[in-house]
Amino acid sequence: MVHGFLCSRAQCLPNLEALKTVSSPVVVELFGHGRSVAPEDSACYHPNYYIEVFEEIRRRLGVPRWNVLGYSLGAGLTIRYSLNKPEAVISQMFTNSTSAFAEAETGRKFRDGGDALIAQYKEQGMKAVEAIAVHPKNARKFPEYIRAALLQDCALLDPVGVARTMVYTNGNSSVRSTVHENSIPSLLLCGEREKRFTPFKRFALEQMPLLQIVDLPAGHAVNIEAADDFDQAATSFLAIRYGL
Repeated sequence: MVHGFLCSRAQCLPNLEALKTVSSPVVVELFGHGRSVAPEDSACYHPNYYIEVFEEIRRRLGVPRWNVLGYSLGAGLTIRYSLNKPEAVISQMFTNSTSAFAEAETGRKFRDGGDALIAQYKEQGMKAVEAIAVHPKNARKFPEYIRAALLQDCALLDPVGVARTMVYTNGNSSVRSTVHENSIPSLLLCGEREKRFTPFKRFALEQMPLLQIVDLPAGHAVNIEAADDFDQAATSFLAIRYGL
């Protein structure tokens, strides 16, 4: 399980108990987020490096194959991982992710202004992070225990790590040009109320083989806003993989 931008393992809290009934959840925190380090080497934030990190985690756990679940920005990473390491993946699930299916020009905009953005976050620190629109402090519709857990983990954010995530992770996260090569059973747990994602959902449905879509009554944070429905769809999908 890989969380989204400016989040942490706390994003997965609503779903862990349900997923434990059909799996053994493993939550990975992005560089510069939560309890993960914030490397100074920008190459560490590239999605291709995350693929190698995920593989190292899998090997250390001693599991030959596993299911992957990516939220938002994390979805771009888990989909790429499944495309590059299909022999290690049983199935994949992911939530709304405009970055995963973005046009190449979108990522270029992040990368082109990268040096200035990183310098800004280095100078302004947490003030710059707190000004980001998707900061959890603005998540007024979340259950209080989730919002509190996310805000507590926000204190662990590394401002420069956050900036490098925007530039090098988000800026390179699109799998739009390769998603047609998917060979893994896949499920998009779609927050149908996020209208800006609609064209990306349509693209995924048309271009991604072996994809199922379940529309859920929520916006972008579908696993939190519609946790019960999300859990039901996710556990049912995994149960089928195991013949349960």
